[in-house]
Amino acid sequence: MKKLESTLPNMAIVLTSIAVIAGLALGYVNSVTAGPIEDIKAQQLADGIKAVLAADELTVESPDTLESGAVVYRTDKGVAVQATDPNGFGGKLTVLVGFNSEGLIQGYRVLETSETPGLGAKAGDWFQKGQKGDIIGKQAGNLTVKKDGGEVDAITASTITSRAFLRCVNSAYEALSAQGDAETGASVQCKEGKEESNE
Repeated sequence: MKKLESTLPNMAIVLTSIAVIAGLALGYVNSVTAGPIEDIKAQQLADGIKAVLAADELTVESPDTLESGAVVYRTDKGVAVQATDPNGFGGKLTVLVGFNSEGLIQGYRVLETSETPGLGAKAGDWFQKGQKGDIIGKQAGNLTVKKDGGEVDAITASTITSRAFLRCVNSAYEALSAQGDAETGASVQCKEGKEESNE
């Protein structure tokens, strides 16, 4: 086979052909993997809702997506709220928070994070029951780190991540409070609790 002459038009044709073939291959791979990726995300969310509400089995109603971007998942075992803060140290941080019928934090799970491994990525465990930054059983709404005058221990060397995490938790509570006219007792009690804390 005769070698193509190294001219500008020949190089442009070869590079364009490679780009088109690579683009088609990436498009195909994306179309093949899109469905399974969505299935995995849906399963992680379902498992997360069960985990934050400490329930093996539950029934989830249709979610409510609020203007703030928070998503409220009402279940027969409590309410879980997904909230996102774009200002973590590594970027966007998304947290799912479970609330009991009194509006107290029952559990949480970090759904999405770009935080530094070994530092900010510790948010998944740091604020769990029995850990240094334990928030389980607390009333959300005004949770802040000790450095900002609050009562929550920040992750060591990761104050920015800790602040973003607590903003997610507080946003989740605010979203739940905004649903105060809804049917569940949890959100009504949350709204009343928040009004009391603002006085």
